[in-house]
Amino acid sequence: MVEDGGEEEAEGESESGKMPAAAAVPPLQRCNGFLPGKEAEEGGGERAARAGGGERAGEAEAEAMLSAGGGRVETRLSRRRLAVLAVFSCYSLVNAFQWIQYSILSNVFAVFYGVSFTQIDWLSMVYMVAYVPLILPATWLLDIRGLRLTALLGSGLNGLGAWLKCGSLAPGRYPLTLAAQAVCAVAQVFILGLPSRIASVWFGPTEVSTACAVAVLGNQLGTAIGFLLPPVLVPNTPNDIDLMAHNISIMFYGTAIVSTLLFFLTGVVFEEKPKYPPSHSQAALQSMPPEEYSYKQSIINLFKNTPFVLLLISYGIMTGAFYSVSTLLNQMIVTHYEGEEVNAGRIGLTLVVAGMVGSIICGLWLDYTKTYKQTTLIVYILSFIGLLVFTFTLDLGYLIVVFVTGGVLGFFMTGYLPLGFEFAVEITYPESEGTSSGLLNASAQIFGIFFTLVQGKLTTDYNPRAGNLFLCAWIFVGIILTALIKSDLRRHNVNSGIMNLDVKAVSGDS
Repeated sequence: MVEDGGEEEAEGESESGKMPAAAAVPPLQRCNGFLPGKEAEEGGGERAARAGGGERAGEAEAEAMLSAGGGRVETRLSRRRLAVLAVFSCYSLVNAFQWIQYSILSNVFAVFYGVSFTQIDWLSMVYMVAYVPLILPATWLLDIRGLRLTALLGSGLNGLGAWLKCGSLAPGRYPLTLAAQAVCAVAQVFILGLPSRIASVWFGPTEVSTACAVAVLGNQLGTAIGFLLPPVLVPNTPNDIDLMAHNISIMFYGTAIVSTLLFFLTGVVFEEKPKYPPSHSQAALQSMPPEEYSYKQSIINLFKNTPFVLLLISYGIMTGAFYSVSTLLNQMIVTHYEGEEVNAGRIGLTLVVAGMVGSIICGLWLDYTKTYKQTTLIVYILSFIGLLVFTFTLDLGYLIVVFVTGGVLGFFMTGYLPLGFEFAVEITYPESEGTSSGLLNASAQIFGIFFTLVQGKLTTDYNPRAGNLFLCAWIFVGIILTALIKSDLRRHNVNSGIMNLDVKAVSGDS
C-alpha cells in the first residue's frame, strides 16, 4: 500500500503554481467562481450561502470545498493510481480475450462441439445479450457500493467463468461452455463501465482522457491477443478431435490461472478513492452530501440531456459495428481466402493494435486540446471511409491489402471508443461516470446484437460485401447524429474555474 505521505503533490491543474496548502492564495485568483481573498474574510454561514445556494450547502460542505488555504481545495495525485489502472487494464484484457477466443476459431469450435456457426456466434453475442438487462443494476451497485466492490465482482466472475470452461473440454458440452461464457459476460458488465470512473476518481485534469484511453486499451489489447493467440494454440485438426481437445485445454487452463491471479491483485491494489481528490471537479462531487444523490434522478437527467441522447445512439452504432466486424471477421476472411484462419487472426490483431494506437493518440489529443466534438466527428467520418475501403478491397485476392485496410479501419473505429466515454462524462457532469458509460455500453451491445445477426445473415446468404455495406449505411447515420451534438464541456469548465459550486453548465463552444 502506498502511504499518503508518499503521494505526489498535486500538479494543481487549474492552479497557477505549486505551493503548500497553507500558503496564501493571490487575492485575484479565482476558485470555482469565488475570489478567495474576499471569501476568506466572510463568516461560515454567508460562505455556505454563497457556495451552495442556501440550505443545500452546509458548514461541512463549505469546509470541504475551501479546506486548502485561502479557499483553494487541495488536490494531489496518488502513485497508487498507476497500479489501479494497470490491474484494471489486465483483467479487462483477459475478459476481452475470452469474448473473442471462440469467434476467431469459429470453424474449429463448430467441429469440436458439433454445432452450427450461428451457435458459435452466440458465444460472442452472449456478451452483448447479458449486458443490456444487467447494466442498470451494475451501475446502481457502482454508485451505491463503490468502485472497489465493482472491480472485485468483475475480476472474480471473470475467473469463475474461465474455470467453468475447463469443464467443457469434450465434444457435446456446448451448453456448459455457453454457460461459462455467460458468466464471463456478466463479469463484463462490471468491467466496461469503469474506465471513465477510474480516470475521473484517480487522475488529474491534464491526464484524465489519456488514463481513460489506457483503461480502454486494456480491453482492446485483450481482443488483439484473442485474434492472435487462439489460432496458434489451437490449429484446425478436424481429423484428430483428441488433439484438438488437448490444444483447447492449454488455452482454457492458461486463461483460468491468469484470471485467478488478477483477482487477488485486484483485492490488494484497488481502493475506493485516493485520500486527496485529483481535481477540483472531483472535490466538488465528493463534497456533496450522499443524501442528495438519487440514482433514479440521475438516469432521468441523462435521458433529458439531448446531447447525451444523440451521443448514446451514435456511440452504439459505431461500437456495435466494431463488435459485428470482430465477430464475423473469420467468416469474411475465410469466404475469400480459404484455409487462412491464422491470417484471419493476424488481420484481427492488426485491426485492434492499430486501434490501440488510435486510442492513445486520441486520449493525448483530448487532454491537450479539449476538442471533444471536433475530434469525435472527424474520427467518425474517417471510420466510415475506412469501412468503405475495407469493403471494396476485401475480395481483390491480396491479403496484404486486407491487412492494410483492416489496420486503417481499426485505427479509427477502435480509437473512437475512449472518445465516446470522455465526451459523455464532459457533457453529463456531475452525473456519475459509471452510469453514463454503462448506458453507452448498453447501446453498443444492443446495436452489436442487431448488426451481428443481420450482417451474419447477409454474409451467409449473399457475400461479405453486402453485410459491410449494411454497416456503412448505419455509420453514415451516426455521422449526422454526431454533428448535431452540442459541445457542453461541464467538467472541463469546473476544473478551469469557470463554474460555481452549483455546477451549472457553461457551453463549451463559448
